[in-house]
Amino acid sequence: MDAVTDRAAPKSQPRERLLETASKLFYAEGIQAVGVDRLIAEGRVPKATFYRHFRSKDDLVLAYLRGRDAAIRAQFTAGAAEVASPEQVLDLLVAGIAEETCGAGFRGCPFINAAAEYPDPEHPVRRAIDEHRAWFRDALTSLAAACGHPDPSAAAAMLVLLRDGAMVGGYLDGPAVSGALAQGAHAVLGQSSSAA
Repeated sequence: MDAVTDRAAPKSQPRERLLETASKLFYAEGIQAVGVDRLIAEGRVPKATFYRHFRSKDDLVLAYLRGRDAAIRAQFTAGAAEVASPEQVLDLLVAGIAEETCGAGFRGCPFINAAAEYPDPEHPVRRAIDEHRAWFRDALTSLAAACGHPDPSAAAAMLVLLRDGAMVGGYLDGPAVSGALAQGAHAVLGQSSSAA
């Protein structure tokens, strides 16, 4: 099996250290700006260990993005399980995005950032980004349907666009985007905003 597509790589301390180092550096500085030698040095692993866990830097980039994807999916599922209505799920989602965009060290969406560095739509990194975005659109389509929207797919497309705008706006403009995000998301679903 190709290491690029292997999602069930065994966990180890050096592997986790490399992923943690990559996550921090890729997000803060950009993927292409961080070389393998720096990842090895800051991850405190020998070069042979790096290549035992990741055949290439792109394999590490995929593991980084898949880790972000898994964390977001788990957070969404856990949040949805805590509340009683789809409207409350929307409130939690908006609040989570607002909290993220106002957090220390926020530098935009890691998937949008990675897409800017990998322009080839056939590259495995772009396919991983596309998989994440397809899941997110599907989750929002289900949420819009549960909220009674007459065209859940169109509502989901608008919600994804609002989220993407909030990620970029949060990086450029700071916390001011959170109120507009809440109003926009509720307007898409034809609800009054609890944050307005």
